[in-house]
Amino acid sequence: MATLDERPSTKRWLPLEANPDLINQFLWSLGLPPDEAESCDVYGLDDDLLQMVPSPVLAVFFLYPLTSKTKEERLQQENEKRENSNKVYFMKQTVGNACGTIGLLHALGNITSEIKLVEGCFFDKFFKTTASMDPMQRGVFLENNREIEVAQVLMDFQGKLLII
Repeated sequence: MATLDERPSTKRWLPLEANPDLINQFLWSLGLPPDEAESCDVYGLDDDLLQMVPSPVLAVFFLYPLTSKTKEERLQQENEKRENSNKVYFMKQTVGNACGTIGLLHALGNITSEIKLVEGCFFDKFFKTTASMDPMQRGVFLENNREIEVAQVLMDFQGKLLII
């Protein structure tokens, strides 16, 4: 289990599938109303392809493969001292394979003034509870949260059902 001294956790989740339909179900099941925001694919960054993206755009996720070079760069960045801004919602990833979930939480945490969450839902409670925590405390809080872990497993199961 992760602790506040930043030792990595051995806990691993099944990764979220990069499928807008599944991501939408995940977001909506945890308290983002469907009429507030939805996920879609972006097929490229040229003007013609960007016109296919519904607007307004509130967040963009860039998916790329991890290489030894990107891992090396990430470790180098982690060693640099940085001051955390209270204007940016950020959390450390303490659970393996949770990068998709962390990305979604980063996106939602930074647009809470632009969207309305269902009062009392997972996201509403999560952001209110973690608002005054530092990034590592937020990561550990997420790691120990059973509700989002179960939602993650259900999304993996739904993804497998779509394949059948």
